[in-house]
Amino acid sequence: MQRQRWTATVPPGVARRPRARRRLPYFGPPAYSTPPHWGYPALAWRWPTTVPGATTEQPVTVERVRAVAGHASAMMWMLAGLSIFAAAGEVWRYVLLLRSRTGALPSGVVGASDVLVTIAGLLGVLFGIVTVVVTLWWLHLARHAAADLVDQRPARPDWQTLVYLLVPGVNLAMAGVILAELEHQVLRRPADERPRPTKPVRVWWAVWAAAGLLFGLTVVWRFRDSVQAHADGVLLSGLTDLAAAATAVLTALMIRRLATLLAPIDPATVRYLRVLRVEGAPEPPLRIARPDSSRR
Repeated sequence: MQRQRWTATVPPGVARRPRARRRLPYFGPPAYSTPPHWGYPALAWRWPTTVPGATTEQPVTVERVRAVAGHASAMMWMLAGLSIFAAAGEVWRYVLLLRSRTGALPSGVVGASDVLVTIAGLLGVLFGIVTVVVTLWWLHLARHAAADLVDQRPARPDWQTLVYLLVPGVNLAMAGVILAELEHQVLRRPADERPRPTKPVRVWWAVWAAAGLLFGLTVVWRFRDSVQAHADGVLLSGLTDLAAAATAVLTALMIRRLATLLAPIDPATVRYLRVLRVEGAPEPPLRIARPDSSRR
């Protein structure tokens, strides 16, 4: 009779049970011959930009508003200078038109007048677009910074503010409203109180509306074909440039005023002080003695 030997094996596809690991006794904390160089990197706190679902919007600081306000205010002053330059060119052209009634004018003088008016107009338009963009960016930052200071939300959404300021005709009425709402939060007035514009805002609003109406009248007047209409159009263009200069100056002053109300103290003008001595201060309390068994 032949002897048989049976061998049992694990069926295919069945995971084997892991062997039980032997737990070593605890020998204390690890010790190193030299300080280890691994660990977290020495970086300051950063806003989460790679965490899914985390917000990346940083709060607007008053220092940032002050910095952008300085650029916007300086650009407004430069735009006012260009507007005055353009107004001078229009006045010169009007004087030449009056002189041409009694005789012919030199071609060089007329050409120089045309070049002056053209250059001033192009520079005013191009620089005005850049100035408007910077001013709108300052307005966006100022609205959010003022809302954060009073722990409120902006009076209206950003898209609505942008539409009210860029649509012709509508901006003449709504620009003052938006500025009054910003001033209301800058002055830390209650949220349930209706915004009431102060005298500087009312003056700016009136000049802004008058300049806009004068600009519309000048554009409409240009469609007339008579000689007297062309002469009056030159005079209206000069008045429009002067109104634009006045609006730019008042806007620069308004930006500086609101930026100062947001951050009354300029960090660049603060003097650093140090404590030399303290007089009349109470004695500090006695410290409890540490027991002898304490290791620290």
